[in-house]
Amino acid sequence: MIDYTEGSNKQYHTQLEENGVGDYVILTGDPKRVKDIASYLDDAYFVADNREYVTYSGYINGVLCSVVSTGIGGASTAIAMEELIQLGCHTFLRVGTCGGMRLDVQGGDIVIASGAIRQEGTTREYAPIEFPAVPNFEVLSAQVESANKLNLPYHVGVVQSKDSFFGQHAPETMPVYQELQNKWDAYCRLDCLASEMESSTVFIVGQTRHVRSGAMFLCLANQEREKAGLSNIQNHDLKPLMKCAVLTLKNLIQKDEAENHW
Repeated sequence: MIDYTEGSNKQYHTQLEENGVGDYVILTGDPKRVKDIASYLDDAYFVADNREYVTYSGYINGVLCSVVSTGIGGASTAIAMEELIQLGCHTFLRVGTCGGMRLDVQGGDIVIASGAIRQEGTTREYAPIEFPAVPNFEVLSAQVESANKLNLPYHVGVVQSKDSFFGQHAPETMPVYQELQNKWDAYCRLDCLASEMESSTVFIVGQTRHVRSGAMFLCLANQEREKAGLSNIQNHDLKPLMKCAVLTLKNLIQKDEAENHW
């Protein structure tokens, strides 16, 4: 592969180098969220800012961890993960927002993905479409343990990963409206919890590169509840989710050290 960095020893897109990031990484879409999440780490500090990729690092139980933004969608998320894996990172936790689909998923609830529908294009260049997008069980278990410890309202199940935000929210404006609506209706009948845009990529890249991955989200609102005439509160408070994500890494670090893992 061509070295586009011209020997800088930094990753081309993220501008990261080996000593700047920890083995455990929280991924989030919005660059503006990185500093907020990193505030829950010990001695957090700025590392790099290039394109959509902002990185902070800090410590959990004395172990160096990092928070990295990915931008929106699978393509930029895959680039971030690939470059981080090149630097030796082995555990990834995607933290973001979603829109509820199942009627009991309400604004303010935490959604923990046990699998993702691959309705996006990036992972088709990694694995056959028949291969499932699922998280690492250790990461999934640590997320559930953390949500219970913090007494957060949460759901565990399948989410939809898509490429088009407006294909979800304004499907009737798309020439392929019928196809989009038919699939959405099918996913709802299959009890899909929520819709988001990155977790299938996180899972498939993780599986391809033999690293651990997981994903969890704050439900902002639920358009299906509104369609059904139910209350549809909005909630944009990400602090409980951020605390849960950091506690998840803490749990994983403790178990890894106890088992001499990684």
